[in-house]
Parts: sequence; structure tokens; C-alpha cells
Amino acid sequence: MTFYRPKSLLRLTLVGFSLVSLPLILALVTALVYVDRLAGQSQRAVYQAVQAIRNSQVVGEQVRTMERSARQYLVLGDPSFLDNFLDAHAQFQQTVLRLDELPLEESQRSQLQNLVEVERRIHETLRSNPPDAEISAAVVQDFALLNEQARAILAESNRLIDREVDAMQSSALRAQQVLVWQALALIPGTLIFVGLFTVLITRPIRQIDKAIHQLGDGRFADEIDISGPEDLRSVGKRLDWLRRRLLDLEEEKNKFLRHVSHELKTPLTALREGTDLLAEEVVGPLNGEQREVAGILQQNCLYLQKLIEDLLNFSVAQARSATLELRPVHLKALITAVAETHRLAAKAKQLQLGLELDDISLVGDQDKLRTVVDNLVSNAVKYCPPRGRVEIYLRAELGFAIIDVIDTGPGIAATDKDKLFDAFYQGQAVAEGPVQGTGIGLSIAKEFVLAHHGRIEIIESTPVGAHFRVTLPLHQEPVEKETL
Repeated sequence: MTFYRPKSLLRLTLVGFSLVSLPLILALVTALVYVDRLAGQSQRAVYQAVQAIRNSQVVGEQVRTMERSARQYLVLGDPSFLDNFLDAHAQFQQTVLRLDELPLEESQRSQLQNLVEVERRIHETLRSNPPDAEISAAVVQDFALLNEQARAILAESNRLIDREVDAMQSSALRAQQVLVWQALALIPGTLIFVGLFTVLITRPIRQIDKAIHQLGDGRFADEIDISGPEDLRSVGKRLDWLRRRLLDLEEEKNKFLRHVSHELKTPLTALREGTDLLAEEVVGPLNGEQREVAGILQQNCLYLQKLIEDLLNFSVAQARSATLELRPVHLKALITAVAETHRLAAKAKQLQLGLELDDISLVGDQDKLRTVVDNLVSNAVKYCPPRGRVEIYLRAELGFAIIDVIDTGPGIAATDKDKLFDAFYQGQAVAEGPVQGTGIGLSIAKEFVLAHHGRIEIIESTPVGAHFRVTLPLHQEPVEKETL
């Protein structure tokens, strides 16, 4: 089943506006239809009521005219009065026909039929008998009944206006109820359309924004797929091409780092062995200046070794083929062991090393987690001034293990906070110690934490020093190995 996909965001927006305005247009058309219907009904009702009243009045006048002519005919015996009666009778018949064409009530129509019957009997009697006949004198007395019926018909016609008014009020009330229910149905329908097209328009934009953040964070493994109009899907395809290109460059960079680091280890080994032989005076005794030079060589060999090891670790952290060796890790024991490795350095600077660790275990890569904690603790010891304090906390909260490393050093400058986890970036603070850092320890820590689906962040609420927090899920995916 295929769905209509607009070719552009503009077309999708126009379709959205059209569908959102469609219920409103339908409501307006329906309201116009009901108003027109009510106007036509009221016009017909008023016309019919006026015609009924007018014809009822004319019937009454014609009945009186016929009565007057009939009585004059009976008294005077003049045939001209009979002609006047017959003329009034013809007009009466026409008026009755017009009245009968109107939508009268059954009672009113019955009264009109009785009126016609009485008038017809009077008409036939007077036309068939001489004026001095007894039957003619007797039938004239029926004009009283005829007048009474004419007045009753007029009264019913007057009440017809009230009935039509009530009917129009009922129709108006029904129309009002229909329009109210229609409005109540259209409001959620319109809101549904608005919400639907808001999602359809904003979803690809959010996906593009997410994809850009994904590329900015260096997460090149996940494919970028943008849904929506064709122009935005085309942008998504270009972003995915950029992702693949960046992934290739990243792999080339890591391959280069691995090769360079590996090639540097061979001459470094020879340098280390040579400087150790000189320092141990295996090749002959040394004077004071020569021992000083040998110490400098040893120190720089150690620094160079650290640089190469950091490059290798950084290469492993960045490599997409690296795996996590998942197994249960006792975090309390791991952190305690790392703290012990730094206790001599802390003692040399007269630092207080405080541990407050809960007994927590999780599933993870022990070596990589050790590297994360080691980098954070070594930085805290390195940047903390003499007689300062380094505190390490471990606790569990909402299914996560939280590690806090806090020192009383110079803290982190505001300009450094956004770049501190970038590779080879060194902040403004000056480390205490003979060997300077390489600027990739925190970058390695971040990569290893992200590989465990966790996060590492700088907590800014600490009044002095630096506060790093690592949040790790207590349960990883139930697989033996996981790609970084």
C-alpha cells in the first residue's frame, strides 16, 4: 500500500493548510445552507399566513355581501339583487379555492368544507326557488351559521401565524443544535489535522537536526534516514553520504595512528634499553653530569612511552572494530584498586584521598572501565595543589551506577568546558608534576563510557575544583561482545 508523498516541504505545507481549513469551510457551508433554509422557511411561512388571513377576511366580507343581497332579494323580489348574490357567490368560490390551496390544519380545512357546504345549500335554494317561497326565507337563516364559521376560519388563520412562528423557532433550535454539534466535532477534527501535519512537517526537520548532532558527536555507525518530502529525503541522503565519508576518514585516521604508534614502539624499546644501561652504569662509570643526562633521557623515554600508549588507547577507543569484553565488574574493587595505584603520587603531594563507595556491580568491560576511572583520578591528582583533597564517590540510582570524582584544584575554565573532551585538547590549568599530559585521556574516557551506553559530564555546581561524573547503566545488552 503506497501513501502520497509530497515532493517538497512547501507542497506538504500547502496540503496541510488545505486539509486543516477544509473542516472550517464545511462548517461555513453548512451554516450558510441552514441559514438559507431558515430564511426560505420563514418567508414561506409569513406569505402563507398572510394569504390565509387575507383570504379568511375576504371570505367573511363575501359572506356578509351574499347575506345582504339575499335578504334584499327576498324582501324586494328584485332579480338584480339575486344577480348580486350570484356574483358574490362566484367570488366566494374563487376565494375558497385560494384558501384551500394553502397548507391549512385539518380542523381549519374541515371548517372550510362545512362553510362551503352551507353556502352551496343557500345558493342552490335561492337560485331554484322564488323569493316568496317559505324554503327561501328559511334558508336565509343559515347565514348566521355561515358568518360564525367564517369567523372561526379567520380565528384559525390568526393562530396559523403563532404555529408558524413556533415551527420556525423549532427549526432554528434544531439548526442551532446541529451547528453546535458540528462545531464540537470539527474542533477536535481540526486539532487532529493540525497535530498530524505538525508532526509530518517537524519530524524530518528534527531528524535532520538529530543527524547533524550525530555527525558532530562523531557517531558515524548509525545510518541516517530522513522521512518526509522528497527534498528533505534528498538532504538526508546527502547527510548519509557525508556520514559514510567521515567514517572512512575516521577509519583511515585510526589506522594511521595504530601504524605510527606500533612503528614508534620498536625504536622506543631500543632507547629505553640503552638509557637503562647508561643509568645503571653497565657500560662504564658515569660522572655527575652524565648521570643527569641519563636521567633526562630516562624521563623523556617514559614520557614518549606514555604518549605512544595514549595514542594506542585513543586508536582503540575510536576504532569501530573494537569490542567490549562484557562480564560482571565489581566497581567498588575496581575503583579501590585504581586509587591504590595513585596513592603514592597523592602522598607525595600530601593530598587527602577520600573514598565513599557503595557495593555495586555491573556488566561491562573491566579494562576499559579501569582506564576511565584511572584517567579521571590521575587528572584529579595531577591538577590538585599540594595538601588538597580528592574525593571519589560511587552510588546506584534508578538503574545506573554513578561515579563522581571531585578535586580541590583550580577547576575548569568556562572556555574549556565545551572542548575538554576533544582529542589532544589541553585546558588552561597547569598540571602539577614533571610529566605533562597528552590531552587525549578524557577523550579516551568519553569513548569508553559511550561504548557502555553511559555518559560522562562536568558538574558545574561544585564551588571549587573540578567535578566529573560518569553514569553507567547497570545492565548492558545480553551479548558477549559489543561493537563500540
